[in-house]
Amino acid sequence: MRFVIVTGMSGGGKSTALKMLEDAGFYCVDNLPISLVEKFVELISTPNSEISKVALGLDVRTDQSFEDATRILTQLKDKGYTFEILFMDADENVLIKRYKETRRVHPLALDGRVEDGVRREREILKNVRHSADYVIDSTNLLTRELKSELDRIFVENGEYNSLMVTVMSFGFKHGIPADADLVFDVRFLPNPYYIEELKHKTGNDREIQDFVMGFDEAGEFMTKLTDMVRFLIPNYVKEGKYRLVIAIGCTGGKHRSVTLANELYKRMKDKGNYGMKLYHRDLSTGTF
Repeated sequence: MRFVIVTGMSGGGKSTALKMLEDAGFYCVDNLPISLVEKFVELISTPNSEISKVALGLDVRTDQSFEDATRILTQLKDKGYTFEILFMDADENVLIKRYKETRRVHPLALDGRVEDGVRREREILKNVRHSADYVIDSTNLLTRELKSELDRIFVENGEYNSLMVTVMSFGFKHGIPADADLVFDVRFLPNPYYIEELKHKTGNDREIQDFVMGFDEAGEFMTKLTDMVRFLIPNYVKEGKYRLVIAIGCTGGKHRSVTLANELYKRMKDKGNYGMKLYHRDLSTGTF
């Protein structure tokens, strides 16, 4: 039997992950009190059980003594039970935004401040997160991307990518992305905005790509950047980093940054034990 414990930050995507695992054939139980976990595991592990895949959701809302989870999970391992832990996480600002958008009350926001509840919850869950087999950061994940990652791990039994790398284009006039780990300024390259026939195209169009990459400086920059990122990624993985955002910026986030973000993504995709996604932050804004 494959037994997966799904937990994580409130608002991090735990419920969504459970629904996706249920669609994938897992028998799912959510919000089970910590004190009942051991008895539940004993029941589903009986020799005559027809259940082959189980996902159990553990939530800080079900039991304020969530610190006991680590002790109980250790006891289960000592008794010979095997299980995997999936921890759903997200950036603190994103968690706060999600709560405010849904107007839900955070279970640990005793004084009504979502920020305090999120920080208190992260402290409570730090030991469980540290022992998790899989940590998925849903900060920038689309629903289909989360499903793809869960299917690869729990359906296809593929190799888990402990690091998710996001290559992001942006425009400096709209502000530097707050979640960026590495920021690169490509405004040193000629700007196609000033060429009338190229002005209203973007870095997703062949004409812009040919213009930008037609300069020797662009190719040399991309070679150096690719080499540096390939050097950094294994070291980030070794240090336990699970999310890396590489932001490439030009003036408006339409031409040069989009072109070079696309090129970096193309060169890095499927080249190592890490997940990759591409995101153009300012491409949808109306002004050029």
